[in-house]
Amino acid sequence: MDKPNITIYTDGACSGNPGPGGYGIVLISGQHRKEMSQGFRLTTNNRMELLAVIVALEQLKKENSNVTLYTDSKYVSEAINEKWIEDWVRRKFKKVKNPDLWKRFLDVYKKHNVEVVWVKGHSETVENNRCDFLATQAIKSTNLLIDENYENPVETQGKLLF
Repeated sequence: MDKPNITIYTDGACSGNPGPGGYGIVLISGQHRKEMSQGFRLTTNNRMELLAVIVALEQLKKENSNVTLYTDSKYVSEAINEKWIEDWVRRKFKKVKNPDLWKRFLDVYKKHNVEVVWVKGHSETVENNRCDFLATQAIKSTNLLIDENYENPVETQGKLLF
């Protein structure tokens, strides 16, 4: 059986940083298309950019899918493509922002063959612009979730536990 080829576009947004935030996702596989978004009452732009990628990858039903992921986040694309994340893993995420999300990312990223492509935000990439629209609309939702690990990180003796 062939591995599915999936194209994913993601974007995260914040109104203030930190502030209310949201993400937008477009998943495309053959004739199939799915859009997703969610807003949060207090978070950061980088958390929303990364969470969009995580949620998108978590939607994939078949492991070892071939995925081309487009993001306008240099935070996400460079962490992966420049292999910063490998150093973060070696250092057990010490002094790394958003370790809860990076660990969640790694769990799902390892299940697929993912190529991350950086695209310029607010440019001519139609699907990236759609994700931006979805993310900014999600911020305006009346159903904003709590970004638990941002608002209420678990602390024990001054160390964050994830």
